Amino acid sequence: MILPIVAYGDPVLRKKAGDIAPEYPKLEELISNMWETMYNAHGVGLAAPQVGLPIRLFVVDTTPFSDDEDLSPEDQEKLNGFKKVFINAKITEETGKEWDFNEGCLSIPDIREDVKRKPEITISYLDENFKPHTETYNGLLARVIQHEYDHIEGIMFTDKLSSLKKRLLKGRLEKISKGKIDVDYRMRFPNIKKGR
Repeated sequence: MILPIVAYGDPVLRKKAGDIAPEYPKLEELISNMWETMYNAHGVGLAAPQVGLPIRLFVVDTTPFSDDEDLSPEDQEKLNGFKKVFINAKITEETGKEWDFNEGCLSIPDIREDVKRKPEITISYLDENFKPHTETYNGLLARVIQHEYDHIEGIMFTDKLSSLKKRLLKGRLEKISKGKIDVDYRMRFPNIKKGR
């Protein structure tokens, strides 16, 4: 089932999400709905807060990036078929010299900006079977994971921009929160005026 994606301005996107247990109600169904929602919106990652749930869960499938001609064949190969569920994730280390990459977000349609992130991360998480993993990722894989991880920490990519950039985007972000935007996927807008 395709779930509505929560737009910028909704308080759920600002909450630090809580861990979940294997008994979390209908978890398998939720994960399946999140994949469907993400693919429907042409995303490469989706976090539970983006569908209104303040829990530490996100899904990532970087396959669409593997067609990018600007990437090295090794990077393309790494991204192709990388599909994972991250539960109760914790980034334990971020290393290297920060680099810029143009990011967007399904909760902030039509806004893309260059964001600085460290190139390598180590992350501990549970998969959908609650099996523990600790893995190190770099490059674009690390970035996609960092972006989704920020969501479960209550952080949006726009928080990482300069104060000037934030001021310039303020009006556009307010419009998004009021639903004054055309999107081709289901969304829930926090500040939409009811009635008429």
